[in-house]
Amino acid sequence: MCPTGSTTISTTKKPGLRSAFEVLDVDHDGKISRDDLSTFYGHKLSSSAGEDDAIGSMMTVADSNKNGYVEFDEFEKVLAGDRQRSNGKRNGVMEEVFRVMDRDGDGKVGHEDLKSYLRLTGFEASDDDIKAMIRLGGGDDGVNFDGLCKILSV
Repeated sequence: MCPTGSTTISTTKKPGLRSAFEVLDVDHDGKISRDDLSTFYGHKLSSSAGEDDAIGSMMTVADSNKNGYVEFDEFEKVLAGDRQRSNGKRNGVMEEVFRVMDRDGDGKVGHEDLKSYLRLTGFEASDDDIKAMIRLGGGDDGVNFDGLCKILSV
C-alpha cells in the first residue's frame, strides 16, 4: 500500500523498456538469468566457448549487484547507458545482443534477423510488422545498433 492510500504506484520509467526486458526474461520470473539468455539465443551454454563468453560478458556488464541475475533497473541502466554513449565505444550488454542478432556481421539487423529472434521469443510478427519496426528504427533493409535500441525502447 502506498503512503497516500493508493494501491498503485506511478512511475516515470519507459514502458517500452519493460517489454524488451520481458522478451529476454524467457521464464518470466522477473529477472534475466544466464539460462534466459541461452534460451533466447537458442543454444545451450555448453555448445561453444564463444557463445558462453558472449553471455558471460552480457551478464557481467549488466549484473551490477553481482547476484547472478539482471533485474529491470539494471537492464534499464545498461540500455540507457548504451544509447547515451557518443564516442563510438559501446561495450554494453545491448551491443552484445546486437552482435548476436546480426548473424551475417554486416552491421545491421535485417528483416530475417529480427523475425527470427521475435519467433524465438514466442512473438509472431507479420512481414509488414517487421518492416514497420525497421522503419521505426530508421532503416529500409535493416537497422544499426541505435535503430535496434530505438525499436526496443518503444
